[in-house]
Amino acid sequence: MRVLDRSFFKKTVALAVAQVHENNQIAPCRMALGQEVLKVDRVPSVRELASDQKPNSSGKALLLHPGIRAADSSTWSDKLRALVEEDKVAVSTYELQLDYDHWDYIDIMNAVLPEEAQEELPTGFNVAGHVAHLNLRDRFLPYKHIIAAVLMDKNPAIRTVINKVDSVGKQSEYRTFEYEVLAGEPSLDVEVKEQNCIFRFDYAKVYWNSKLNTEHERLVNLFSPGEAVCDVMAGVGPFAVPAGKRHVFVWANDLNPAGYRSLSDAIIRNNVSAFVKPFNEDGRDFIRRTAQAIQAAETSVDVTPKPKRVSRSSPRPESPTRSRKVLKQPKTFDHYVMNLPATATTFLDAFVGLYRGGEKIFAPHTDRKLPMVHVHCFSTKSDDNKRETMEICEEISQQLRYPFTLETPDFHIWDVRDVGPKKRMFCASLRLPADVAFR
Repeated sequence: MRVLDRSFFKKTVALAVAQVHENNQIAPCRMALGQEVLKVDRVPSVRELASDQKPNSSGKALLLHPGIRAADSSTWSDKLRALVEEDKVAVSTYELQLDYDHWDYIDIMNAVLPEEAQEELPTGFNVAGHVAHLNLRDRFLPYKHIIAAVLMDKNPAIRTVINKVDSVGKQSEYRTFEYEVLAGEPSLDVEVKEQNCIFRFDYAKVYWNSKLNTEHERLVNLFSPGEAVCDVMAGVGPFAVPAGKRHVFVWANDLNPAGYRSLSDAIIRNNVSAFVKPFNEDGRDFIRRTAQAIQAAETSVDVTPKPKRVSRSSPRPESPTRSRKVLKQPKTFDHYVMNLPATATTFLDAFVGLYRGGEKIFAPHTDRKLPMVHVHCFSTKSDDNKRETMEICEEISQQLRYPFTLETPDFHIWDVRDVGPKKRMFCASLRLPADVAFR
């Protein structure tokens, strides 16, 4: 089948039913019959009878196991026979009508795809708002339209299904990709909610991956209120905006003009303008420029909790003296986020000599530590990640011209997620060494 024929999935199943004479006996009868009642996913066992089947009954019946036949009492259990003799139920025939709506996505794919294509059905897809984003393998391309149609039918929130036709970033430094619309409306203007934040963007013009929501939250949870974060490749703000809601100062940058516009919109939409500033620059230049710029910036935000509202009828409590709480933006960044896994490690050379001559800004002269750098990258995939972590250490060491091993203090490599059969995404977190920062 290359074109979806929903009528193909209509099926009539001949069953026996136990007609229950009194409504208040439905639950007791179902309990008494136990395993004899039909138990199939998405098929309610209690059915409404047709009008010509209702005499002397409540109009409700229990579907029975296919091994039970209405005309052959030898197939009845002692429990069923007893209920009949007690005139609580009557056994009759019933035609169960199943149609396309009954079957789930897997059922339908197994029915329409050839057997050789059923071992690894295309079940994984990225969702952004109303858009489902597929990355179909070649053997599924002849069936791409039927796959898309079924996905839309079985996922009511999906109104558009697209398929990627090239690798992300292959032709665009903005991590966008070429795609084709397989089903639904052509608009890719979406709204996404994540970490209690709302993002609106054109999915065709910016990068977004909902499968990274756990990684977004993991990193944001590393930031403390009042800290300063430099988000070098911020995209539409999945790290920056939730961090701003946690009262973290974020300088968020994205090279993509469309990403910058969506980032700016998210900052306003989520009321974090006091904490998050958007920029549209080259990442390497941004690292170097803002390390100096933040030292000259003066930003303070009053985060004193507002008094709780009380009703007019409630007695007015005495107003305690409320001390103001003001967060002042630090003069150096506490964290750098570099979420551009295909090339982010190549930007690490921007940290070499970043604070040359600024030794007295940091410990032991002050209480300021050198920043943590969180850089995402791709590598191969193995059971223990030993080879991959070694290669990541070598890459970071080469870029910073400083030796890193898993024993290096404040250095950790986090396994983020699998992105392909032989590809995995990692995040390396490291404390910028003094030998690098002041070189």
